[in-house]
Amino acid sequence: MSQEEKELQPKWYVVHTYSGYENKVKTDLEKTIKNRELEDFFFEIVVPMEEQIEIKDGKRKTNLKKVFPGYVLIKMIVTEESWYIVRNTRGVTGFVGSGSDPIPLTEEEIRNMGFEDTQVNVDYDVNDSVRITSGALADFIGVVQEINKEKHKVKVLVSMFGRETPVDLEFSQVQKVV
Repeated sequence: MSQEEKELQPKWYVVHTYSGYENKVKTDLEKTIKNRELEDFFFEIVVPMEEQIEIKDGKRKTNLKKVFPGYVLIKMIVTEESWYIVRNTRGVTGFVGSGSDPIPLTEEEIRNMGFEDTQVNVDYDVNDSVRITSGALADFIGVVQEINKEKHKVKVLVSMFGRETPVDLEFSQVQKVV
């Protein structure tokens, strides 16, 4: 793998935000990415949460609590544009790293946080026929056009109203037609 290809591999970065802005940063960033059609550079945006069980007045209550208040984890490919967009999202104070360069998390740091990069294997290939199992197009049959293991998405060509339409679906929404 060349140095250039290595740089185009998505990595996890930590972004510092104003406290309480974590979810807003996540939503705003997702909107901007969609509007600017930059989905090829952003893979996951996570505000790590953990369940916290509280017993108050003899009643058991489960709350979600931020694991790292003031931080958002982003799996992305850093380019001038993707870096600019994250930096200029309202509520973001900057990337965690030295100076102005964002430093990706190491494999070990990712494992320690419980963000094991899991590879999902699917039992279908490009050009295989698949049945859509859920969603608006449930029970439609289509042909796999593209498999994106990074994003756990599959692009399926479905015949609707007499023409072929590409549809992006989650891995769990399709199964191979045998």
